Amino acid sequence: MRPHWLELKRRASPLIVSIPHTGLDLCGLEPRLASEWLARKDADWHIERLYDFAPSLDATLLRTSISRSVIDVNRDPSGVSLYPGQATTSLCPTTSFDGEPLYVDAQAPDEAEIAERRRLYFDPYHRALAEEVARLKELHGVVTIYDCHSIRSSIPRLFDGELPMFNLGTNSGASADAELINRVRAILQTSSRSHVVDGRFKGGFITRSFGRPNDNVHALQMELACRAYIDEPVGPVDPARWPVAYDPEYAAPARKVLDEILSAALEWTLRCVRH
Repeated sequence: MRPHWLELKRRASPLIVSIPHTGLDLCGLEPRLASEWLARKDADWHIERLYDFAPSLDATLLRTSISRSVIDVNRDPSGVSLYPGQATTSLCPTTSFDGEPLYVDAQAPDEAEIAERRRLYFDPYHRALAEEVARLKELHGVVTIYDCHSIRSSIPRLFDGELPMFNLGTNSGASADAELINRVRAILQTSSRSHVVDGRFKGGFITRSFGRPNDNVHALQMELACRAYIDEPVGPVDPARWPVAYDPEYAAPARKVLDEILSAALEWTLRCVRH
């Protein structure tokens, strides 16, 4: 049986939309946490609403309701950093993106608890994603995974200055075919929105582990700066100012670009199927 926290909506097209960081469930850890707000602060707020057009593309959707502060299903479970030499968070984070402690004294998880969280939450997410890749590859012979993310526009601990609005990650071109990457790049170039390909965010563990172009599995990560789709406050945030509400009208321009990107990815993948 599928865990209650794992949302899977199966569709028939060779496109999978992965949403790993919108979860808010703290799994009973609240008494050990410094702040529930702090533990949820770095969620990819409202991304599931931003991409709710995905079913119209017949795309399979996979999403977890577990908070990334409990376990981050987009980190390498071996503990190897995805960005050596740069600040980041771990499989079971103990600090926020800004470096604030998530747990009260001596309450952070030990190795045994981390292993248990991996068994309960990380492994089922990746197993479900692998099963969907296998199912759709059996149907079509080729699959594209699109991994959805967002982050506040300015986090000095993680990056200098203001992040571009659209940050496409392809593991430096290794996770997807160059033609697919260039199609998405072209849409970004004509969008009038700031963007970068393989800048600060090159793709997390999902993109890097599943993207195997030589095996007809392509993976892209899109990291959005929050201001691209919500009225993000400038500077540090606090419980009175964060998160902000989702405004469909404000989000509409970003949704249009994202719809173009997913439609282009699907069209490209279907063309590969036909060939």
